[in-house]
Amino acid sequence: MIRLLTLTSLYPNAAMPTHATFVENRLRRIVGTGRVTAKVVAPVPWFPLTHPRFGEYAKYASVPRTEIRHGLEVVHPRYFVVPKRPNWQPSAYFRAAKNEVERLRSRGWDFDVIDCHYVYPDGVAAARLGRLLGKPVVVSARGSDLNLIADLPGPKQQIRAAIPAIDRLITVSAALGERAKAIGFPADRIAVLRNGVDDQVFQPVDGSAWRERAAGAKFVIASVGNLIPLKGHDLVIQALQSIPDAHVLIAGQGPERGALEALAGRIGVRERVHLVGTMPQDQLKALYSAADVLVLASEREGWPNVLLEAMACGTPVVATNVGGIPEIVTQPVAGRVAPARTAESLAACLRDLLANRADRATVRAYAQTYSWDDTISKQVALYESVAALGLKAA
Repeated sequence: MIRLLTLTSLYPNAAMPTHATFVENRLRRIVGTGRVTAKVVAPVPWFPLTHPRFGEYAKYASVPRTEIRHGLEVVHPRYFVVPKRPNWQPSAYFRAAKNEVERLRSRGWDFDVIDCHYVYPDGVAAARLGRLLGKPVVVSARGSDLNLIADLPGPKQQIRAAIPAIDRLITVSAALGERAKAIGFPADRIAVLRNGVDDQVFQPVDGSAWRERAAGAKFVIASVGNLIPLKGHDLVIQALQSIPDAHVLIAGQGPERGALEALAGRIGVRERVHLVGTMPQDQLKALYSAADVLVLASEREGWPNVLLEAMACGTPVVATNVGGIPEIVTQPVAGRVAPARTAESLAACLRDLLANRADRATVRAYAQTYSWDDTISKQVALYESVAALGLKAA
């Protein structure tokens, strides 16, 4: 049986239960095969105060030191983060991870493979830890780590220096795999393993309460994601101007809330826009089920799970042509990929889709072709092969 040390800052916790649930969900399925065991080291930035006025940093301060989540032991060591100084993060992260791993090993627990998520700073620190301990390292790239952070001079240099110590790089889309090659990762060390969708969690349910929030509008549009510029909620709001019989429900939280509300008022659609806050996955399915279409207007994406989640609830999608999105929306039944990231292009796709929607059962059947089973089988086989390499090296 393979023993994993899952090392990542992308992991839910008691203070932030909806943070990066996709990493936890995948790990639970991997452990569920019976061929893998795991412990999770999920470092969080150090911050001394828990008062809500400090926003996200206050949440970090509230994260417990240790917790058990779905039967897995999770520890949250702290590491020092200096805002706007990304070059320093891998070293601080490495020290926190190293101290925690040494503590675990002193208690008699060891591992075969470092399973890391996010290339920077996590992957750079994991590569250093792997070198130190003589352990193989698998890093999963998620999107902005390669599409954005890897373009910054300091992080780019550190990522390239870490490549020789990363035995396998997993990307969630072929597009991200091409990006990894351009950065310098050898093609024979890149594995494309796409995320699947849990069709037992995400399935059509009663969404009538959400439709009531839409005040009797003919069409309900959902937009889900953090309220930050790169998610493009502003474009969705602007698109409403040419779809007068539609109402949009925006799920998420973040610093752009006030600006989005002001925009809706300024262009005369305030009564047709509701910002409903963030919600756990088991509640999202009701929002998806209420919507006639989900819109994802992101500037960047890796493999956005939200699209498959909506489709599994029978809701087609309109999305921008970035990252792995064209690999998800491959047929008209699934939705439309907007040719341009503009309100006009999104509105045109929305009007077309709303006039020519497939029935919800057909949309759900499309989503179910993206099963977790094949991905998890390949994932476990990858860990086993990498662990074997580590044993030979030892």
